[in-house]
Amino acid sequence: MPAPEIPWVEWYGSLAKPSWTPAPRTIGTIWQILYPVIIVTFGFVFVQAARKKLPWIVALPFAINLVANLVFTPIQFGWRNLPLAAADILVVLGTIVWMIAAVWRHHPWIALSQVPYLVWVAIATVLQLAITWMNRGR
Repeated sequence: MPAPEIPWVEWYGSLAKPSWTPAPRTIGTIWQILYPVIIVTFGFVFVQAARKKLPWIVALPFAINLVANLVFTPIQFGWRNLPLAAADILVVLGTIVWMIAAVWRHHPWIALSQVPYLVWVAIATVLQLAITWMNRGR
């Protein structure tokens, strides 16, 4: 019988990480602040696109970002696939830049409200890439 898999918290705790890695509680708090902004702004974009008041091409990066953001946790902590999680977070980061550029001329307030999300995901991307590199071959 195979040994039971260690819980994800223990697995993540066992990974080599940069010294500047934020505490899990800090990471959770940041997401608790960002998610309401994401829900409101993404919802606004999707509703405006559904009402044909915004071209669907503007909503496309928001949709891709939402999917990439939602699959990060299962990839990272379920599958424990660091390289795939690194690729996924690069998609999240790239689509935030695309979102800001796409929506700017239509609703600058939506674009500006994504800046904290962009800053956090940029930091998280560097962190994820560092963790992936530090744990290569694992």
